[in-house]
Amino acid sequence: MTAESLDALTIDKNRQMAPRRKNASRSRMIAIVIAVLAAGAVILFTIRKHAVTIETTSVSLLYPTQSFTLLNASGYVVAQRKAAVAAKTTGRLEWLGVEEGSKVTAGQIVARLENKDLEAAVRQAEATLQSAKANKEQSRAELTDAETSLKRQKELLKAGIVAQADYDVADARYKRAVAATAAAEAGIANAVAALQGAGINLDYSLIRAPFDAVVLTKNADVGDIITPLGAAANAKAAVVTIADLASLEVEADVSESNLAQIRQSQPCEITLDAVPGSRFQGVVHTVVPTADRSKASVMVKVRFLERDQRIFPEMSAKVAFLEHAAQSRDKVARVVINPAAVVSRDVRQGVYLVVGDTVRFTPVTPGAKVGDLLEVAGVKSGDKVALSPLDKLKDGGKIAFPEKK
Repeated sequence: MTAESLDALTIDKNRQMAPRRKNASRSRMIAIVIAVLAAGAVILFTIRKHAVTIETTSVSLLYPTQSFTLLNASGYVVAQRKAAVAAKTTGRLEWLGVEEGSKVTAGQIVARLENKDLEAAVRQAEATLQSAKANKEQSRAELTDAETSLKRQKELLKAGIVAQADYDVADARYKRAVAATAAAEAGIANAVAALQGAGINLDYSLIRAPFDAVVLTKNADVGDIITPLGAAANAKAAVVTIADLASLEVEADVSESNLAQIRQSQPCEITLDAVPGSRFQGVVHTVVPTADRSKASVMVKVRFLERDQRIFPEMSAKVAFLEHAAQSRDKVARVVINPAAVVSRDVRQGVYLVVGDTVRFTPVTPGAKVGDLLEVAGVKSGDKVALSPLDKLKDGGKIAFPEKK
């Protein structure tokens, strides 16, 4: 066996030690990670051990009217005077002078159909009337001449100067002149009627607002065919939809079982989702004398006492039917909380305001009791305050919340 063969059989100790050193380093890293996680768990456990688990309550706004509300119902704002304005004749829309939100007055022209043929008919009727008046003047002149001639022939006949035949001719001429004058007057009346008809037809091409209102929707554009019934293909019946915003009322559904609590002119308070923070005064206008069988409810219409520019048709509304009318002091919201959340610290009254995972003692000024709640000053609506256990809390102390099941 040669020396090279013996060298090949020799064990390399450095090659054997390298994997062992690598495995030892990996084990140390795992041990360090486990130690860090364990330390974090211990710290978290320590923090939670010292945190106080509390129950909270919210600061809220309360209107005094809620204390004498008999019933609540929901509904929608509906305009009691609403119209889909259309033309009485068929034609192509040539001009539209309003858009959504435009205010219109009774009789105002809001749109116009093509009417050149109708204008021509009016001019023709005017010319016919002028011709009839001229014929009447001519007939009256002939009547005057015939009447004069008849008187002359009558005198001459008495004197024996003319024959009876000449007198009869003058008399016949006079009667024809009278008839012609009557026909001319009838022709004038006919021409006046024709002119009125042409004018009415022309006016039908002008679309007017029937009452003071606001444009809600625009249903047609210039170039559309407008027809009263809208039966033709691609034809429109209404040009615009308008509503009298002074006639807005809330139509609310009241359960049949609660109808006994509703009376005519009963004071109400109306709230709108679109106008948060505002309450509008109203009264019961009418109880619709029919029930909805499917919902076992009756519609009650509530009228607004004051007009507000922020109120629009079809807004959702909630109505509180009150026991008596609200006074001015009842219309101001009050900040209230559960009185059990108020504590005394160093001759001061306050609450523990929740700020993240801590509480901060916040002084408050208690006011009057409002039902089961207490009016306070020093906090605002939406704040969360600790309710219990208050004796274990301190200013700046850590807190925890009950786990949700």
